[in-house]
Amino acid sequence: MLEKQEKEKIIKKYKLHEADSGSPEVQVALLTEEIKGLLLHLKKHPKDFHSKRGLLKMVSKRRKLLSFLKEESVRRYNSLVKKVGLKK
Repeated sequence: MLEKQEKEKIIKKYKLHEADSGSPEVQVALLTEEIKGLLLHLKKHPKDFHSKRGLLKMVSKRRKLLSFLKEESVRRYNSLVKKVGLKK
């Protein structure tokens, strides 16, 4: 789980306009950070299957958001993938 300050920092970095907190860019960035944290947890606790299921759900949601963004605007998609550091 991300702390409030970390979440606000990520939203501030990826927002499109002043009141933006739900655009695909922001959602993908938040999911990516949560996935990174969960991966560290699962390296220490490989038999935690409940967390693994949550990780798979987050990865699936991020994939759906990225495919939606790619259909909307390829330029925004490429920019986001580069900023977040995903392999696409």
